[in-house]
Formats: sequence, structure tokens, C-alpha cells
Amino acid sequence: MAEKTTTVKKKETEDVSTVERTRSSRCFVPLTDIIENEEEIILTADMPGVDQKSIDVTLENNQLTIQGYVKERIPEAFRLVHTEYDVGDFYRSFTLSDTIDRNKIEASIKNGVLKLRLPKADEAKARKITVN
Repeated sequence: MAEKTTTVKKKETEDVSTVERTRSSRCFVPLTDIIENEEEIILTADMPGVDQKSIDVTLENNQLTIQGYVKERIPEAFRLVHTEYDVGDFYRSFTLSDTIDRNKIEASIKNGVLKLRLPKADEAKARKITVN
């Protein structure tokens, strides 16, 4: 029997250019892994250069949105000679189903990796039903 995982689904067409941009820097879609068990879904997103002060995670209606902001880090009195690292902001949005307990979502970021814990609502958790 195939497992049905419809709890978190990526928007089919995600175009960051449709988002109103107020900064002129590039915008990247962070690479994301999503895993789940009976209790929760864990989403991790790679956002190099982003720290706790430069990230926004918002939930509006069923849209979970992550945005990270990165500045160029060239010290004063220096000029850029060569670069292999693109600097830019991060943006990604996910549609949540009703099986997520929105009041218990937790977020943390460490070394440029955002981790979101999305607990499942009690109604969505698997349970054994007694047969009389």
C-alpha cells in the first residue's frame, strides 16, 4: 500500500520574480529536504550566509514562507578581485495542509541551515482503533 504524503507540498510553479522585490540583489530558491514520521515533519533549507537576524519565517493562511537576506562581506578598504560565491537573498514558499498544528511550529538556524519542525495535529496522527 503506497503511503500518501500530502501534508506539505511544494508550490507547482514557484517564480521568485513574481514576488515584489525591494532589494536589487539576486534571489535564490534554497535547496530543501523534507522528512516526516508519525509525529512531525522536519524541513531543512540550505541558506548559506543567513543567520538568525537576517531571516523571516511567516505563516499566512496556508502559506509558509521563508526569506533570508545576505549582504556582501567585503571589508572596508578592500575591493573584490575574484569571487566564486554568489551573494543574494533566499525565498521559498510552501502550502501547508490542515494536518499541521500551526501553533507549535518551531524554527532554528545554525551554520546557514534553517530547520523547521512542523508537528502534526492530534487528529492527523496515526492511532490504533479498537475493534469490539
